[in-house]
Order: sequence, then structure tokens, then C-alpha cells
Amino acid sequence: MMFRTSCVVSCAAALSLAGVTLGSALGAPLGAQTPPPVPEQITAATQALPKEMRDGAGVMGYKTAGKLEWLRPTKNGMMCLADDPAEEQFHVSCYHDSMDPFMARGRALRASGVKGAQVDTVRFAEVKAGKLKMPTAPASLYQIFGAKDAFDAASGTVKKGNPLFVVYIPFATTATTGISTTPSDTKPWLMFAGTPKAHVMFSLTM
Repeated sequence: MMFRTSCVVSCAAALSLAGVTLGSALGAPLGAQTPPPVPEQITAATQALPKEMRDGAGVMGYKTAGKLEWLRPTKNGMMCLADDPAEEQFHVSCYHDSMDPFMARGRALRASGVKGAQVDTVRFAEVKAGKLKMPTAPASLYQIFGAKDAFDAASGTVKKGNPLFVVYIPFATTATTGISTTPSDTKPWLMFAGTPKAHVMFSLTM
């Protein structure tokens, strides 16, 4: 049971790092959907963050269907991605803006037709060549996954959703951090060790 749970969480993290939502990665049909009002998108997106960090977070969302753009600028170094109304699953994420070059590049590559592991192949090569900047300090990611009705607009809260929290430490290994790479539901563990998107996974049961 532990392995299955860890696998699900790990896969979710990998998808977020690729700059793609869970629904599109699973082949969910994409269609033109009218985006919710901007204030609603901002409230929903920032639910992934601790309360004290929400007001200052920048948010990217949809004023026009299918076009991700800034809804408000960041004031505290955190930026959030609103739920894509074209996706079958609810997914919002917030991360430290030092990770945005890597995240944005993933979104751009997928939009251009690059798929699967090739996205990381390209990004890793660009990092090695000095074309893609990675943070020099740990950087956080907060996410919430759920059914499409996970966000309750009336109360401005996520009623049903699965949160996920990781901390990126590019190129981290067990030797440099003392963190095991063995998946666990009860303790932190290091995923993608030694790569630009190495990150520490945290379980909600800790």
C-alpha cells in the first residue's frame, strides 16, 4: 500500500515539474471552456498555499480559453497556476518564482509538441549548457489535485482535493543532503536525485 501511494504522489510531482496538468498528461480531452471570473481563479489557485502566503502570490490563469496569462503579479516570490477549465481534473499549483524558467520551459516545450521524457531531455541539456537557469537555494511547490468540482466557489475553499508539497533542491543527492531516495509515506525522500529537478517529497502523514 505504501508503494502504491508513493507512486501516485511521485507521478503527480513529475507531471507538475514538466509544466503540465494531470488531466492533459493522462490524455483527457481538451475543449474550449469559458474560464471562471478572474477573482474566482485567483482564490482557487492560491488555496494551495499556506494562508499567510496567499495575498502576495502572483497568479497566472485564463482570461481567454486556452491562453495562460498573468492575472496578477507576484509580491512575495510565489506564483500560482490556476485550474485549466479545459481539463477534466481540478489542479492548481504554486511554486517559488526561482523555478519559473524551468517550469515555463516545460510548458512551452509541451505546447510545441514535445512529449514525455523528451521534455526533460531538452531541459536538462539546456541547464547543462547554461541556457536555463535553476535556483541556487531550495524552492517550494504546493499543489492540489482533485475532481473538477473540488473548488467550492461559494465558500472560496477547496472542499475535496489531494494536496502535495515538495521542495526542489537542484542536483541534490543522498550524499549532499542525507535524504534517502527510497519512496516513503512516513518520512521525506529525494526524487530525481542528481538531476536539475531533484526534489524532496513530503507525506501528509508525517
